Amino acid sequence: MTSQAIDLQKSGSVSDLDPRRWLALVVIGIAQLMVVLDATIVNIALPDAATALHITDANRQWIVTAYALPFGALLLLGGRIGDYVGRKKILMIALGGFALASALGGIAQNFAMLAGARALQGVFAAMLAPSTLSMLTVTFRDPKERAKAFAVFGAIAGGGAAVGLVLGGLLTEYATWRWCLLVNIPISVIAIVGTSIYLHESSTERQGSYDVLGALLATIGLGMLVWGFNQASSHSWSSPNTWGFLVGAVVLLVVFVWWESRNPHAILPLRILKDRNRAGSYLVGLLVGTGLFAVFLFLTFFLQEVKGWSPVKSGVAFLPFSVGVIIGAGVGSQLVLKVGARIVVPVGLVLGVIGLLLLSRLSLTTGYLGTVLPAILLISIGMGFIFMSTTNVALHGVDAGDAGVASAMVNTTQQIGGSLGTALLSTFAVSSTVSYLAGHSTGGAPDKLLMAAAQVHGYTVAFVWAAGFFAAAAIASVLMINASRQDAASAEPGMAAMV
Repeated sequence: MTSQAIDLQKSGSVSDLDPRRWLALVVIGIAQLMVVLDATIVNIALPDAATALHITDANRQWIVTAYALPFGALLLLGGRIGDYVGRKKILMIALGGFALASALGGIAQNFAMLAGARALQGVFAAMLAPSTLSMLTVTFRDPKERAKAFAVFGAIAGGGAAVGLVLGGLLTEYATWRWCLLVNIPISVIAIVGTSIYLHESSTERQGSYDVLGALLATIGLGMLVWGFNQASSHSWSSPNTWGFLVGAVVLLVVFVWWESRNPHAILPLRILKDRNRAGSYLVGLLVGTGLFAVFLFLTFFLQEVKGWSPVKSGVAFLPFSVGVIIGAGVGSQLVLKVGARIVVPVGLVLGVIGLLLLSRLSLTTGYLGTVLPAILLISIGMGFIFMSTTNVALHGVDAGDAGVASAMVNTTQQIGGSLGTALLSTFAVSSTVSYLAGHSTGGAPDKLLMAAAQVHGYTVAFVWAAGFFAAAAIASVLMINASRQDAASAEPGMAAMV
């Protein structure tokens, strides 16, 4: 008997005829909206937060990284805990914890407090995200209704990012950047009340361990890797403060792989990586995440700090990205059925490379319509191609028992890539800014014009590196992904929608 069948037996009152199932979808959607909002709303608020808390250029990337790293590293463990303890119970705990972490961030008095609160948000998000997906699956058993429910869920995931951009701008400009975190509190309260009333408990009878050791090895190893990248901006790559952490990270990650290969209850069963296409989709996700997160970070700084745009105007400037992703996903979903992921994925990545190279031409006089907007559209349409196709490839031919971890790994690799890339590209940007100032300074403190030019130079260097990661992903996709249109047609759409 499959775990899904067991879930359905245990939650017998959750049926297709349950009149409250659509209200349950509203509650699940609110919970998911909060996670999606936090991925974008803080980016718009970051320049104001950095100024208010005196966060250095080298450290402000941690406000993004501190959330993405535990989110990605603990996502698989969070799903496993929900399976065993009960998804409704874990969802309510995660919602409460997320609200508490948001409150701590909203009242943060310094960098350490804000970064710590963001990390705590990431921990609870890793519990929350898989719980919402699991609850959606067991609440809607009828295939047609489930497809509708996942369509609504997907719309929230896509549209929520756009809402976060605009809401972040409005709250930052007309209230304070702190409300970009505090807004999660009322959302969490509504979701907790709704969960207690409209959702039914669901769990699995599978026995096994949580693989806490595996989760700790991965999280600490990745954390040391990010910290090592960060140290290079204030020290040098040859400094023990840099390479010491990098070497330690490699050792821990090697031990993690060794442990996972021998643990029957591994958080990451290495057998799912044996499929060439699946491994290729994860590698593409990792490399894309490495380059993509920097787009939002550095473009936000460019628009607000260099161009002097307001938070609201900056948020609206990013809206075409959400539109482009929707267009790309719609077109890509048709193309993948006609030509296969082996064509669609590289095409999407090439579009991303072109867009990032356009951004590498930014200057103090660059206009939005001539350069930034075309770049955003190219990158976002390419992302629509990639996200849909790699999810499809990751789920093709996977055993039923591994479907959950296989789908979750798509999001995991993107989040981990984002945390690593944000740290690494921020280091490149800061180092390049410092070098530019040193090469163009005439003595004394640099004026505002020189400082702005140096900042833009740092951003363009970061965009070139991001384009390099996308190019590497394109090469990896050509070498590893050979899924045809027949493979795409045979992938289970319901599971693909869950990611």
